[in-house]
Amino acid sequence: NFGVGYVVEVLRGSLNQRIKDHGHDKLSTYGIGKDQSHEYWMSVIRQLIHKGLLTQNITRNLVLQLTEAARPVLRGDVMLELAVPRLQPISSRKEKRNGLLDNANYDKRLFKELRGLRKQIAEDEEVPPYVVFNDATLVEMAQLMPMTEDEMLAINGVGHRKLERFGEAFMDLIIDYCRR
Repeated sequence: NFGVGYVVEVLRGSLNQRIKDHGHDKLSTYGIGKDQSHEYWMSVIRQLIHKGLLTQNITRNLVLQLTEAARPVLRGDVMLELAVPRLQPISSRKEKRNGLLDNANYDKRLFKELRGLRKQIAEDEEVPPYVVFNDATLVEMAQLMPMTEDEMLAINGVGHRKLERFGEAFMDLIIDYCRR
């Protein structure tokens, strides 16, 4: 009868009253994941949902429920493989964001070209430009100038799906820009 946030709080060993009231501070799994961030565990749970091992019951306030597919994993019959969440510490993200936006420490001409490419792609795909990439993502591209897939994945707002859909065009523009 509990949702994602509550499960994460139990794993991280939160000392809130609701956890004490339910006796979940006595579970063997209580606090087992305190060395990882809230975002880390959210990523793990999202992956479990994506793999079909967990569902969120929309008729019961998004309560997490195990699926039949989870049984072999829990018994140890099937090996579970998850991606290691690609997260930065919160302070690092804030510093990065502040460095980009406050100091205006990026190539403004490249940013303008990236926005033009985004506009063209958005028109071709018939979606708003922010669906392709938001301005903060383009600012970061204009500062870090990613030219490989790994470098592009390190940019906030670029995941594997957007990399597949749009990454090559943006990397090509950046490479071409740097050669001029």
